[in-house]
Formats: sequence, structure tokens, C-alpha cells
Amino acid sequence: MKAAVLKAFGVPLAIETLPDPILGTGEVIVDVMAAPVVSYANEAFSGARGYLLDLPLAPGAGAVGRVRAVGPDATRLTVGDWVCCDPTVRSRDDAVSPDVLLQGWTAAGEGGLRLQAHFRHGSFAEQIMIPTENAVRIGAIDAAGAARWCALNTLLVPYGGLLAADLQAGETVLISGATGNFGSAGVAVALAMGAGCVIAPGRNEAALEDLARRFGPRVRTVRLVGSEEDDRSRMVKAAPGPIDRVLDLLPPSAAPAAARAAAMTVRPHGTIVLMGGVAAGLELPYRYLMRNCITLRGQWMYPREAAVRLVGLIRSGLLALDPFDVTEFGLDRANEAVAHAAGHRGPFKMTVIRP
Repeated sequence: MKAAVLKAFGVPLAIETLPDPILGTGEVIVDVMAAPVVSYANEAFSGARGYLLDLPLAPGAGAVGRVRAVGPDATRLTVGDWVCCDPTVRSRDDAVSPDVLLQGWTAAGEGGLRLQAHFRHGSFAEQIMIPTENAVRIGAIDAAGAARWCALNTLLVPYGGLLAADLQAGETVLISGATGNFGSAGVAVALAMGAGCVIAPGRNEAALEDLARRFGPRVRTVRLVGSEEDDRSRMVKAAPGPIDRVLDLLPPSAAPAAARAAAMTVRPHGTIVLMGGVAAGLELPYRYLMRNCITLRGQWMYPREAAVRLVGLIRSGLLALDPFDVTEFGLDRANEAVAHAAGHRGPFKMTVIRP
């Protein structure tokens, strides 16, 4: 199979021929029809993000494709099914605290590297071998629209955070980092889940105006000024009532004060979910959190059933893929795709490789 291979950090992807994957029990082989390229792929491939990748390998996290072959333990999947390839691979020998791999992207510790040794290559290839449970059926689609279904990869991240927050219909949720790629997707997902109001703070006025235009009065935007106390006050005042949930999706470049300002808007007995990349400690007030019975939790990615449930939201019409602006590249132009993704990041922008 043809693939774009990362041979070493800091060098361009090489277009090469790799051996076709060999099917085993508990595995599925998928013909990749579209693979998303995240905006920070250049940072991952340069080594700047410090991701655990045992090189060389074909990178790429997640894909949309058609099942080529299934193992003997598959009871529902059939050859030809359209599927979303969930990149979150979990070890099967510890249900309580499994090791985790983002296939084609990064391993979480030594156990994740052991998973990577088997589920080695990612989606920048003509075929991909994934665990059976990671092939999520999406139903019949037009092949020409496969690239747009790659939005599942973006939408799943905030969906996992909102599930962790236990967002209920009619509640008010604040999405910290709402003008970013994952944050703007979080606004869309929260509304699809029935949020009564979404507070969307950010500094990018054009992006805030776009969110308000796209989603109407259930979204209340807040322009941040960079003062922790002022920003917190502005976010609280924008809400129609108490803020029930806060989902933080701020990037690594964000200051801890920005995350703390958003977190401290939550009501007593509310929930804060940390899902972004802020590098430093937040210094949240222990006694305040304790006395107000506030739940604070971290969430990396999403539970296994999330992809199935998200497909249901899309198929029901509650969550639309149309807002995503998609730019496609062939596999031979993988390096151009990576550069394009870096230069065209932002809300509802998506770069896709079509092998």
C-alpha cells in the first residue's frame, strides 16, 4: 500500500510503499477514503510537541473509509461498510485503567508504545488496520462526501468533554477556548445535546461574530480583555443564569489565568472539565471548590461509545456537518496538506488527505 511515512522528526513525510496490513482476530482492515490533518500536525512531526512515536511509521489520527476485511470475531461489520476509524486504541487486558494509544499520533506511556508496536501505522495510507471495536459504522454515504465525515474526529473531542461534564438539556455551559478548532466544535455539539445556552468567550472578534451568526441567540459570546477578574465577571454577566458546566479546551499557548478565569465562573455544585493543553498549574482555590461542592475532573479523549452516539446525533439532524469548510489533498501531496492545515486553522476549517 502507498503511505506517507514519517521517518524522523523534523523531516518531510516520504511517500513510500509499505506492506499491506495482515488481518488478525480482533482486527479490521479499512480502505482509507479520507484522513483528517489537524492544524498542529507540523508541530507533532517536527518533534515540538514531544509526542511518543516509534519511528518510522505512517502517521495520521482517524479516518473515514470502507471495510476491506473483518476478523472472525466480528458479528455486525461486513465488507463494504462505511466506518469511522476511531484512533483511540485501548488495551483489552485491563478494563479499569487501560493503556491508551492514539493510533498514528502518540502513545500514552510505555503501555501505549506496546500497543503502537502492533497497531503501528495511522491513516495517511491507503489502508489501515484497527481494533474491531474502533470501526464505527456510519451508514451509507456518498463517497464524494467522505471528507466531510472526517469532522467526527474534531467533534468527538469536545463531545467527550461534555459527556464527562454530564451536560443536561436546558443547562448553561461555558466553552473556554470557543474560538479555536475544538472549542467551536464544542459549541455546536453542546447545542446539539440540548444546552439551553452556550457561553463562548474568546479574543478573536471575527470568530466570535461568526459563532453568533451561525448559532443564533442560544450562543452568547464574550470578548476577553486579558484581565482575569474582568474576564470572569464578563463571562458570568453574559449568562442568563448560573453556569452549570465549564469545559476547558484552551491550547498549550494559553495562560493558566485564562483557564482559571473560566473555571471560576461555575456555580456551586457545578462541574469543571479540563480537556485542553495548558502547560502550567491553575492554582484553583481549594476551600472554595470544597465548600461549594464543585466537581473538577480531567478528560482525555472520550469513552468508547461516544463515536456511536455522535453518529446518532448527526444522522438525526441535530448536529450538522455542513458548516465545515473542507480542503482536500491527494496522498502524494501529504506535505502540502500538513502546511495547509497549519496555515488555515480556526473554527470549522478542515484539511483532509484523500488516499
